[in-house]
Amino acid sequence: MKLFRSLLVCFMLSVSIQIFMPSVAQAQCAMCSLNAENSTQNGNSQGKGLNDGILFLLAMPFLIGGGVAFLWYKKFRHKETKSPIF
Repeated sequence: MKLFRSLLVCFMLSVSIQIFMPSVAQAQCAMCSLNAENSTQNGNSQGKGLNDGILFLLAMPFLIGGGVAFLWYKKFRHKETKSPIF
């Protein structure tokens, strides 16, 4: 029951944060967005390289966190003990 209550509190907290936070955010600085817009209009591929770099930088923390979570799971999981059958 305590686990259910903590999950419910976390869910309600995340929903309230998403509702009350501003929905519009600028992900790039003015220089980067101007460079990306101008390069796509002129047919250059610099904007694609900029977007690929942003996705690469975004993926690295998730891969590191996933690796740490996997190692933590492997180290601290409980192995089942078989009870002898009489």
